[in-house]
Amino acid sequence: GQTDLKSPQDIQVYAVNTNFTLRWNYTGNDTNVTFSAEYQWFEDSGTDETEWKELPGCQNVTRTECDFSSAITKYYDTHHVRIRAERREEVSPWSSIFEIIPYFTAQIGPPGIELQSTNGVIKIKVSPPEANQDRKMWIAPLSFRYNLLIWENSSDAEFRSQSIFPTDVINDLAPDTTYCLKVQATLPLDWKEGLFSPIHCIKTTRKAVNDLLCATNVRVIALNMKFHLYWNNRYKQYVSYNVQYLIGYLKKLHDDYSVKWLNVPGCENITDTQCNFSSIIATTSGFYYLRVQAMNEYNKSCLSDEVKVDPLIINEIGPPGVKVDISDVLLHIQITPPGGSESEIMRDHYDLSYRVLYWKNSSNNEEEIKMKELKQTIGSVSDLTPSTLYCVKAQAFSEAYNKSSHFSKEECIKTPGDKTLPLIILATFVIALIAVLLVTTPLVFALYQAYNKIKYVFFPSCQPPLNIEGFGGQLFSNLYLSTTEELVEKCSIIETIVTEEVNKIDFKDYKCSKQSSRDSGNYSNDDDTSGNKAPEETLEKEIV
Repeated sequence: GQTDLKSPQDIQVYAVNTNFTLRWNYTGNDTNVTFSAEYQWFEDSGTDETEWKELPGCQNVTRTECDFSSAITKYYDTHHVRIRAERREEVSPWSSIFEIIPYFTAQIGPPGIELQSTNGVIKIKVSPPEANQDRKMWIAPLSFRYNLLIWENSSDAEFRSQSIFPTDVINDLAPDTTYCLKVQATLPLDWKEGLFSPIHCIKTTRKAVNDLLCATNVRVIALNMKFHLYWNNRYKQYVSYNVQYLIGYLKKLHDDYSVKWLNVPGCENITDTQCNFSSIIATTSGFYYLRVQAMNEYNKSCLSDEVKVDPLIINEIGPPGVKVDISDVLLHIQITPPGGSESEIMRDHYDLSYRVLYWKNSSNNEEEIKMKELKQTIGSVSDLTPSTLYCVKAQAFSEAYNKSSHFSKEECIKTPGDKTLPLIILATFVIALIAVLLVTTPLVFALYQAYNKIKYVFFPSCQPPLNIEGFGGQLFSNLYLSTTEELVEKCSIIETIVTEEVNKIDFKDYKCSKQSSRDSGNYSNDDDTSGNKAPEETLEKEIV
């Protein structure tokens, strides 16, 4: 039925650690009104809604708030809450639904604090939130980080903030002064900041006079992952030293770490004021604390101040090594990583790159210095000038850690001479030789042809056949005569039968003999008449 009761409004949930409080506003003027709440929860976002249940601690309450901590046991599940007003049998409509996920709604509670003032410092011990509770919202107390806020208890105080460990010492305090402080726990991974602890105040004492036995000015110098600790000695008599270290994560524990300091191997009972502690750096992901214990001949000891060592932060990068080589057109650069080729930590953790400077080493001071960045340890430079001295130096740097080394020593090398002129000379010679060959070849060919013609005409290779030579020893001896010396040939008529027989004779090389006869003109002169009679008579006899 109808009712005049109004629904509660402005529902809020306040949670500190595992303590949950539901609050709301009610604007009605009704008296004798009570409030009751219901809730439902879901194991995950994919499940269906469960039925509404009465919210323990929030039934028939007369105030506008209630504690329902006992109902919340699933801190990562989604919960819905609603509330209504009641008066006898009359009830108001349900309020709007308020959704919460306990883990993300809850705030980190204040940590516990214990203080001790001694020798001008304040020793502080912090206990995590929920330290004495059975139910815990924050199940990883080692994940907590603690912020300290401290100030002098005066009207014009200046606040100082710093991070502290669960067990720590607050230094740099004025003697005989009252300081007030409070501590906050945080979870950086969850972006959560907790509530500050209640304010605690304590008065400092005077610091004892500095003992000359104690080591002072303790400092760390690290280069290429080689770590050395140095300190000063003010004691004028015999003193020996033990260098001690503590693994950093032990300070994050809430236990007493004072008995967990260890001696650095090789730095026990030494009289030097330095120590190489590279052997204890087993990992680069953590950090370490070092201190020096001084002891005199009467076994009196004194501890120095602690020094924090974060290996990758405190280490300095040394200069790389550089080697250069030259080819016809390239300057080759080979870089050795800082710490040597075996220093894998330098290469892997710093992700080193290299900045290479190169320039022409000449008397001109205005020569431009050029830069080239390399990710690898091998590079090259082109566009070189022949017969020029080039110098190179390199620097290693890490962008991730914002670190860079000093530059290496300069390495210089001279480029070879210019080979262009010899090539031009060779090309000119080859072209000239080809041109000479192109010109002389036709000329030689023409001369050769003329030579063959002359030889053919004046010095023929053909010889008259033997059977023609038998007709007279001088028949072809004088083939070429001048016109004035030729005589009229005297011919004899030979019988037809003789002619036919003569035609049957096999004249070898007839073509040549015929040509010779044509060139010579007349076949005989007067002097040859008598010489020709003998063959004719011999021929007649053979015919008969």
